[in-house]
Amino acid sequence: MLSNKMMDSFNNHLKEEFSSAYIYLSMSAHSSFIGLKGFAKWFMAQYHEEMAHAMMFYEYIGRQGGKVRLLTVEEPSSEYASPIDMFEKTLEHEKFMTKNVNDLMELAIQEKDHATQIFLQWFVSEQVEEEETVNDILAKLKLIGSDTNGLFMMDTELGTRTVTMPTDFTQGVEAAIKAGG
Repeated sequence: MLSNKMMDSFNNHLKEEFSSAYIYLSMSAHSSFIGLKGFAKWFMAQYHEEMAHAMMFYEYIGRQGGKVRLLTVEEPSSEYASPIDMFEKTLEHEKFMTKNVNDLMELAIQEKDHATQIFLQWFVSEQVEEEETVNDILAKLKLIGSDTNGLFMMDTELGTRTVTMPTDFTQGVEAAIKAGG
């Protein structure tokens, strides 16, 4: 059973996961608009991953006897100066999400909520991976600089990303993950 404080914190984080998805959907749309279809595909895959994360929180709140509250998600930016700008904003956002996950873990520790600590451990590890991936992409983009051939190659590379998270949650997140691989 989630405490009221933990339930409120989880509902706030649920909003942030949906916000993350919205941000990446916007970046996908922008990338597509400027002709970087590979970047668009990478951000679309990121969108689906964030939606799966949101649904994991959504279901966990309910399984723990909590009430899900869907809080307002703000409109994300739709303009970016460059691919580097998008990935710098992505890294900044992922660091924000890492802090949120760490704060949730600290609250679970304070409340001696062991089940929630176990649930959150996956997200702690996931955030390490998220930041590492974005840092790697940013490093490559900085090496490329203004080289359009390099940008074309990077677009091709990012376009190879596939969605590894399920997109159909009608049977629940765990069932979707098992069905998807």
